This record gives sequence, structure tokens and C-alpha cells, in this order.
Amino acid sequence: MDVRGTVWFVVLAYAPAWLLSLPLWLSGEGLSWKWAPVALTLMMFVPAVAALVVSRWISPSPTPLRSLGLTNPGGIKKWWRYALLACVGPLAAMLLALAVGYLLGVYKADWTGFSGLAEQSGTTVVGQHNQTAPTGLAATQLGWIFLLGWVQALPALGEELGWRGYLAKQLLPLGQPGSFLTTGVLWGLWHAPILILGYNYPTVPVVVAFLMMGCFCVLVGTLLSWLRLASGSVWPAAIAHGFLNSAGTMALVFSQAGHPVDNAGVGLLGWTGWIVLILLILVLIMMGKLPVRFPEVKQGISKGVERRSRKA
Repeated sequence: MDVRGTVWFVVLAYAPAWLLSLPLWLSGEGLSWKWAPVALTLMMFVPAVAALVVSRWISPSPTPLRSLGLTNPGGIKKWWRYALLACVGPLAAMLLALAVGYLLGVYKADWTGFSGLAEQSGTTVVGQHNQTAPTGLAATQLGWIFLLGWVQALPALGEELGWRGYLAKQLLPLGQPGSFLTTGVLWGLWHAPILILGYNYPTVPVVVAFLMMGCFCVLVGTLLSWLRLASGSVWPAAIAHGFLNSAGTMALVFSQAGHPVDNAGVGLLGWTGWIVLILLILVLIMMGKLPVRFPEVKQGISKGVERRSRKA
């Protein structure tokens, strides 16, 4: 393992990102500050910059773009199926998470009336001027979720290029479970300055928010790492990350009026959603897809003869 490169990556991924979050603190408005979305988006690109700097100058790689998964032998033909799974999977997982929350009594849903969405959007009553049907409102919102998934894949690439493109692969000497666990914990702690401000978990104490974000990042990070290693590219992981971000508002679409959505218990960020993430990981293990197995080239008995085997 390249300890020097790994340590430098963590430093370069953390320090500038935490500095970018400083104006949110200095403004006194936290996540409500008008420029907060810009600061948070810029933060997402910091791990990518850190990975590129380390791969180019600190621990130079002969093919930095390929080592980070930006390019790969075979191009998109090799990973387009994983990209398709990456855009459909997060939406399906979020829907399953909401169903689990509903069955456990944590999520109050209105699956067909969309009353919570109508309440949040200020939809007028039937018969009044400019009335919008809740069904049409829900269809529009779901369309936006799918579109925004692709839009958010670009800033998500900023994070994925660092955490999955560089770090998860760099830590593989620890074994895939060790790599995924360490990367997930570091990814979760990277959010520390904004977690303290109430990011994702505003209704729970800060210590609980740290623990919950850590658990979420380890679980979802395992699935993102699988996408990155199995496809040989960082693009499917970035697409999945973008759709995970956009899928968060699905909880509002199907919510029941008068019952605000709490991320601590609802959706993939909440403990009920972790059940779905754990089940998905178990499915990959039972199917023999996890840990990912790589082709290993061995020198044959004669010069120029190669033998291939599969190695986890």
C-alpha cells in the first residue's frame, strides 16, 4: 500500500473541503446561508482534486486517469450495464427503503394521494383557480428526480474520483472489507463540519448524527465500491451517487400530510433504509459478486505465454 500517497490524499481531501465550509459558520446562518449550495458543491470536487494531485505529483502513476478509473480498457462498452444499474438501482432501493419504513410504522405514507407533497407544495383545493392535481405534481417531481440524478452525477464524480477512484482501490491491500470499511469511515468523517450544522440529520444530537452518517457511508460506500471495482470504471459509481442524492426527495413525494419526513428513520439515510442496503450487500455476496474477483496474469512456463486466473 502506498502509505505516503494515501496520507496525502486524506489531508488534501479534508483540509480544503473543511475550509470551504468555514463561511457557513462565519455567516452565522449555517446551511441556510444563501451561498451554502455553492460551497457544498465545491466541497464535492475537493476529493477529485486531491486524487489527481496525488496521482500526478506526490505518488505519480504512469497512467493517472486510468488508475483512478476515469478511463479504462474497452471504454464504455465494458461498463454501460453497470451504469444502467447505477441509475435504476438507487431509485428502486429508495422505494424499498420507504416501503420498509412504512411496514415498520416509521414512515407515514400516502402512496396514491400524495397528500404530503401537495401540502409541501402549497397546492390549492380542487375547484380553485390554478389548482394542480397531486398526481400530476408527483409525476413532475419524479421526472425531476430522474433528470437531476444525471445532473448531480457530475459533482458526485468529484467525490467518487477521490473516495472510490483513488482511496478504496489504494486500500485494497487491507482486503476488500477493510478497504470498504476504512473508506466509508473516512468519507463519513469528511462531512463533519456540515454534520455539526445539521446536515442530513438535523433532528438528532450531533454524536448520533456522526454515528448515523458513518454507518450510512460504510454501507452505501460498499455498494459504490463494488460498482467501481466490478466495472473497472469510476463512472458507474458517480452515476449511482448522483441518483442517490436526487432520490432523497422521494420520501416527500409519497409522504402523508401532517407527518414531516425525518432522515434519521426514513429513506436510505435512516436506519430502516440500512436494512435494504445490508440486504443488497448480502445478495451480492450470495451471488458471488462480492468480493470482486480480478483477473491475475501469471507468467507461463514458456516465454511469452501467459496464464489467467481469478483472484479476489
